[in-house]
Amino acid sequence: MFSEKLNLGRSGEEEALDFLIKNGYKIIARNYRTRLGEVDIIASDRDTFCFVEVKARRTSRCGTPAEAVSRIKQNQISKAALQFIKDKGLWGKKARFDVVSVTYSGGSVKSDLIKNAFELDARFSI
Repeated sequence: MFSEKLNLGRSGEEEALDFLIKNGYKIIARNYRTRLGEVDIIASDRDTFCFVEVKARRTSRCGTPAEAVSRIKQNQISKAALQFIKDKGLWGKKARFDVVSVTYSGGSVKSDLIKNAFELDARFSI
């Protein structure tokens, strides 16, 4: 079961990468990890840095993939994004949080992009 979820996550990230590139994003980093959290994909969309969470599902029985990005997960992504901004000296640059949901169904793949999927929690500051 765990390896199935891992394989689904990996293939979802590959689909999301292709989808983002086809939509004009430039990939900067993948699987950026800190002790505070992780960001699946960091990319730029024109002059904006995008911190992208990828969620993949085989069914929407338990909700859409994007609905699985909980408040706790959003906080972890936010903390990791702030660390990236600090490490790279990107203070003052435009940034946002996007979600790519990948759904595998009936032999087909559907990817959806939600720009500005969530805001930086007010407890954190740039």
